[in-house]
Amino acid sequence: MAPMGIRLSPLGVAVFCLLGLGVIYHLYAGVISSRLAAFRPKRKVDLRDLLALSVEAAVQGGKEVKKVHEENTLEERSKGKTKEGVVELLTQGDLRSHKKMYYLIKNTFPEITVNSEEHDNSVDEAAVWSREIYADIEQKIEEGNEVPAESITVWIDPLDATQEYTENLLQYVTTMVCVAVEGKPVLGVIHKPFTGYTAWAFVGQGSNVRPRSSYSVSPPKVIVSRSHAGKVKNFIQDAFGNNTTIIPAGGAGYKVLSLLEPPPNEPESTDQADIYIHVTYIKKWDICAGAALLATLGGQMTTLQGKDIDYSGTEANKEGLVASVSVDHKALVERLPSWEP
Repeated sequence: MAPMGIRLSPLGVAVFCLLGLGVIYHLYAGVISSRLAAFRPKRKVDLRDLLALSVEAAVQGGKEVKKVHEENTLEERSKGKTKEGVVELLTQGDLRSHKKMYYLIKNTFPEITVNSEEHDNSVDEAAVWSREIYADIEQKIEEGNEVPAESITVWIDPLDATQEYTENLLQYVTTMVCVAVEGKPVLGVIHKPFTGYTAWAFVGQGSNVRPRSSYSVSPPKVIVSRSHAGKVKNFIQDAFGNNTTIIPAGGAGYKVLSLLEPPPNEPESTDQADIYIHVTYIKKWDICAGAALLATLGGQMTTLQGKDIDYSGTEANKEGLVASVSVDHKALVERLPSWEP
């Protein structure tokens, strides 16, 4: 009896070929796609547009913060504790501001990385930038400062000084946006929702804020966190003497603004400091905008050891900070006592 052979119908042959092509496609599609991507033009972003958008985001977020307070719908709750054991509060002001700020930026430039202090699973597709360039930005900043989208990291703080917000200490409250390029702060916006004041800066290009006419470091007035005023007191007195004035205040944005010339509409009691010092763990969305403002004005914000802070990657700076403008920052750092995180 002759051995039996296997015979495939034309339909079977076709199916077999299609399956084979499918396997080959899945094996090589990823490789081909990645190689083609190398030839596609990379999206660039004009930093003047991003500055105008950042100002708009901070202002719109601030409106949400103010509205929640006026409606008395804070609904405050704890979202955990800091590494130092301080309770971190969350309110509807934080969440509504986050949603407005985050999606205004993300809907306009979906390619860029945006890091926010808060998180919300809902999407605000209606948050669309009008593409309006504020008059002072248009006058001071030239267009054409383009950078690759993948080099940009945006840090937003939807409500800085939440604790003070719940305590009705509204002078400390700000909304902030910072744009870092290759880890260096380039654009900074600090907005005060309850006065309507907005400070902005573009490193190497210009700003609507300026330093005060004089500063003192013998001894200085040092502004510090209300939450950690006791911990930092001895550190500051070791550096500058027992007669040093220490100003406890809320909000990192507020503290940076205290180093600058106050706006005309600010009350006379506004704190004015010569140096800002922080000795504990702090998130980058708290300090990036302030770093950009100071850098634009020739000032500096560094770790307590005088090192630059990288505003890409992880969200935290663990090495403390010292911020100044119009003083010898290096000499300032050398006066600080040794400190370990």
